[in-house]
Amino acid sequence: MPLSTDTQVLETSNGLVSTLRGIAGDAAKSFRPAHAKGHLLTGTFKPTSSAAELTSAPHFNAASTPITVRFSSSTGFPQIPDTDANANPRGIAIRFHLPEKNGKRQHTDIIAHSTKYFPTRTGAEFLEFLKAATSSNAAEAVPEFLSRHPETARFLQDPKPSPESFATEKFFGVNAFKFVKEDKVTTLRYRIVPIAGEQHVDVEALKSKSDTYLFDELTPRLEKAPIEFKLLAQIAEEGDVTDDATQIWPEERKVVELGTITIEKTLGEDESLEKQRNVIFDPIPRVQGVEPSEDPLLEVRANVYLISGKQRREAEPVKSDVGKTTDAVVAAT
Repeated sequence: MPLSTDTQVLETSNGLVSTLRGIAGDAAKSFRPAHAKGHLLTGTFKPTSSAAELTSAPHFNAASTPITVRFSSSTGFPQIPDTDANANPRGIAIRFHLPEKNGKRQHTDIIAHSTKYFPTRTGAEFLEFLKAATSSNAAEAVPEFLSRHPETARFLQDPKPSPESFATEKFFGVNAFKFVKEDKVTTLRYRIVPIAGEQHVDVEALKSKSDTYLFDELTPRLEKAPIEFKLLAQIAEEGDVTDDATQIWPEERKVVELGTITIEKTLGEDESLEKQRNVIFDPIPRVQGVEPSEDPLLEVRANVYLISGKQRREAEPVKSDVGKTTDAVVAAT
């Protein structure tokens, strides 16, 4: 997972990390600058035969593949209450642990969040929005930005209810990818759908929930049964925009079931915190059979993850209290 050699991409990526950390105030660098609050779990992925027909990727052709899953809440505040509306959209990251190659560990990741929308088409536009939202004249700068970027307004206005559980939330991969099998190329976006069904908490019921209700319920839930999701692929058709995460494909597009995600164990708090400092998820697949689309967000996201990941690994592991900032900013992070 190398840093980009494109100076503009690096400048934008460093600017995003710096700005997001500034929004989070005194939150320690041992946490992520976005989706700071999270927890790690482990399980297994089993693919369908339909997946193997579309891609030669090893995790879609093996009988099963071990996985590490991270559930998370939005913003750079590691102790944001689960009941805070700004903790939505929630996130999921899945690491597929592939067979070793030449004695080296191999993996590939899927990253998604609980809305099909994304605020901007490019990293530079997202940085522009964050700077507008944190400027001294934000009251004028934000509406001006939104007037030029209706896709950002749509993301902010999209309802984002809090889930009953991470196990009852639906997640969307906003970037497109290409599945490759011999001469066949299929462009798709991932969806991760809970087998338990989608269940959300209304605003009144949320008031009686604890600040850590989502993370607290994982262990007792897993003591009863595994948490399961279906990994799906929404297939693009000719004419669909595949290089812009803000362009939503029609719902009537074909959806293919790729496999089942089964989460069986949650890591202890200390172990999870330590491993979260070290694991750097990668939005770019970097595996045979799955290729990135031309979406410019992918390279910036990968660099943001790598830059902030290196900061985490170098930082002293400490906990940080939740901070406060404007709703417009935290809603977009």
